[in-house]
Amino acid sequence: MIVPFSVSDFIDRAVQVYGDRTGVIDEPGQPAPSLGEPTYRELGALARRQAAFLDGMGVGFGDRVAIVSHNSARLLTSFFGVSGFGRVLVPVNFRLRAEEVRYIVEHSGARVLYVDPELDDALRDVTAEHRFVLGDDADLFAPEGTEPRPWRHDENATATINYTSGTTARPKGVQITHRNIWTNAVTFALHVGVTDRDVYLHTLPQFHANGWGMPFAMTGLGVPHVMLRKVDGAEILRRVQAHGVTVMCAAPAVVAAVLEAARTWEGEIPGRDRVRIIVAGAPPPTRTVLRVQEELGWEFIQIYGLTETSPLLTVNRARAEWDALAPEDRAAKLVRAGAPAIGVTLKTEAATEDGHHGTGEVLARSNVVLEGYWDRPDESAAALRDGWFHTGDGGEIGDDGYLTISDRKKDVIITGGENVSSIEVEDVLFSHPAVAEVAVIGVPDDKWGETIKALVVLAPGQEATEAGLIRWCKDRAAGYKAPTSVEFRDELARTATGKLQKFKLRAPYWEGRERQVN
Repeated sequence: MIVPFSVSDFIDRAVQVYGDRTGVIDEPGQPAPSLGEPTYRELGALARRQAAFLDGMGVGFGDRVAIVSHNSARLLTSFFGVSGFGRVLVPVNFRLRAEEVRYIVEHSGARVLYVDPELDDALRDVTAEHRFVLGDDADLFAPEGTEPRPWRHDENATATINYTSGTTARPKGVQITHRNIWTNAVTFALHVGVTDRDVYLHTLPQFHANGWGMPFAMTGLGVPHVMLRKVDGAEILRRVQAHGVTVMCAAPAVVAAVLEAARTWEGEIPGRDRVRIIVAGAPPPTRTVLRVQEELGWEFIQIYGLTETSPLLTVNRARAEWDALAPEDRAAKLVRAGAPAIGVTLKTEAATEDGHHGTGEVLARSNVVLEGYWDRPDESAAALRDGWFHTGDGGEIGDDGYLTISDRKKDVIITGGENVSSIEVEDVLFSHPAVAEVAVIGVPDDKWGETIKALVVLAPGQEATEAGLIRWCKDRAAGYKAPTSVEFRDELARTATGKLQKFKLRAPYWEGRERQVN
């Protein structure tokens, strides 16, 4: 018997098994009225009413619905009310500027656009066939009791399109199928030991690779979702204490914020010997792992993956064989990307027939790998060539099967857990009349993992300042994409054919480090 996987499987089980349990604790202080603390039965009813509302507008199966929102119960509901009933959800990064959001809405062909009230003014010129501001639920949910049209489940149908920065200036729309989501959610929950006794805190943006699949995994296991609209280290500790949080996902910058807040926290750190914090975005220093374990008393788990892989590829969680090791030695093992998740096969491009991997581009095969890039057949073919997904990350697989990421082959900078295309930033700087040449690189940073540095050659007779060029970028792209520093050069290293040699430009800043990512 083959029963097609569907996003709706997770909410359907939650309604049936945990219907009377609190499903979500919505952010109390947000511009839209909070949904409060609906049960899973109520959350399931809201998802059905959302699907019925789309029916009423004539939004058909396969049509795209975009939503630009901070973490919220309404966004959580949309994963099931949109994708669970055959439409395609396009969760958009709320940090993007209007022109960037407009590109995503138009490129995806979204017929419906939902905007957070806080962003309504900034995005007033971004439109779709149907545009609504979140908060007036008559624009989101059909009247109570309205039933949606049934959708015949198709596990290979696109469930979400998640836009991510890559090697091109324009973001690519990653098509994630119901099968991708289902496989990722179940294997992720298995590897990090999720049970219905957990409480999950959404420190990770839900738009980011669908919150790494946690909206689905946690829902299927009846775990209460605690919403966090904006990251604040002290507020994270307060919610761990108030709601009995046991698990969260975080970029390295969030870990740093919690550690900083813990310095001035009065009393025992909440969640000691209870919280599991799952980290990805950049390999952390050993000292950070030690601080999480010793200062917070939380378990540190590292994963590695990409939006294109739903995202889980590897998991690194302390194992029984490491129990006798000194804390520093155990922490050193946890800074690696990890071992392949169940159902994932990895190799490096430098792999030999005798099984030795060597250092090279990391390639992956799994049911979590994307269907393709939306409306980008050439880039899809390039990324999925020869039956393997080409990650663009350089690494080495040890004899124990654990992957260590050593370099990033594609021109992507990961700062604070967010992907930034260096080409996109270069395009913005090139638009400045004083800039003749520019190269954008990632340099190591203790707080953000990497920060963005622009190396600039000015046009003859032109003048510009570091602050002026940074402001230029912030006025034309999301703030996190702007350089944090600008260095003026007389020339930039190039090959005989005129190509920038970024590895030479980066080398001085990474000297003395084993890995060329941070």
